[in-house]
Amino acid sequence: MKSRHTARPDQTWLRALMFTIFGSTVLVVSYFQLYFSHLGFSRAEIGYLYGIGPLISVFSNMFWSMASDRFKTVRKVMIILLAGQLITGVMLANATTFGQVFVLVTLFYFFYYPVYPLSDTMAITTANKYGRNFTSIRVFGSIGYAFFALSIGYFLGSFGPGWTMWVCIGLAATTLLIGFQLKEQPSNSSSKMDLSGLWAILKRRDVLTFFGCVFLLALGHRMNEAFLTLTLKELGASEGLIGWSLLISSVSEIPVFLLLSKYGNRYKELPLLTMAALMYTIRLSLMSISDTPAAVVAIQTMHSVTFGIFYVTAVRYITRLVPDDYRATGMALFTIVWSSVSGLLGGTLGGLLLEHAGRQTFYLTAMAFCLAALVGFSMKLWPGVMNRN
Repeated sequence: MKSRHTARPDQTWLRALMFTIFGSTVLVVSYFQLYFSHLGFSRAEIGYLYGIGPLISVFSNMFWSMASDRFKTVRKVMIILLAGQLITGVMLANATTFGQVFVLVTLFYFFYYPVYPLSDTMAITTANKYGRNFTSIRVFGSIGYAFFALSIGYFLGSFGPGWTMWVCIGLAATTLLIGFQLKEQPSNSSSKMDLSGLWAILKRRDVLTFFGCVFLLALGHRMNEAFLTLTLKELGASEGLIGWSLLISSVSEIPVFLLLSKYGNRYKELPLLTMAALMYTIRLSLMSISDTPAAVVAIQTMHSVTFGIFYVTAVRYITRLVPDDYRATGMALFTIVWSSVSGLLGGTLGGLLLEHAGRQTFYLTAMAFCLAALVGFSMKLWPGVMNRN
């Protein structure tokens, strides 16, 4: 009975952390661009400010997550990151020139991106400690995203985009206060991280093929994510409808997270990953033939059986592939593959395709990446196919 009582505050504060940090996601993904436009920056300059994020995250994720693994602390690193976001947010609120903003937003991203793999690491460790499922904590991030997608939109719609950074500061301060309430969840091992051991894990065939399939799927996912609002706008959607499409996708994943939290352990990871890749392939093929905003918004509900199934299952699979001593670094690598590198390539390739080849070719290419991931996961699911002469 004691473990239940001690588990409650740990999980409550961690759920609160998930709720608020995904509010920051709404700001960075959807509203930072409007704020930069409010400052008078050109579209090219806004593109540079947007693109620096995935590039910085490649290095910052590895730096902070390896520090977390080496010094056996997630909580202290999280507090440093959240404090860094707060300080750079205050400085950004007072920056006006492009040069100032570029330098400060680069620093902000350095502290911003690593919070996500580290919070997932803490959620996994806390859930395992008390015999709970990771998704019972992670789902509060989806709830937070949905809540802040509407509330921030209405707030900035009433008071103007000039308040964007002050909303960011308020969220960062709130999240930092929550971070001080978190408890450290130490690894079962007391040994220091050995980088040679990490390299040995990364050279394993099953690890390499998993990350390869994740990368292919991520390319399709990021291409769709990066240009969804532009697609809707070109089809004649209003800004209100675009906002609701983002809300629909975030809300749709919540029941899937809850179902996987309760029943997910009954199913093996590879069949679920294969199914998610199949659903991504179908989703993007439907996007290639959609020609109305209503159709695109309806297809957004498939976010539940694509991202919802994939993300939770992939995190669970990583916990089996990577030992506890390298968990934060393993999650950082997953984030780099799933978000950073794929975001850079998906955005660049997607922009060129959309401009020169058209929307249908753009989505068919995204579908082809997901189809390749489907083949890869299928071959891992039935390894006899790979060894057949």
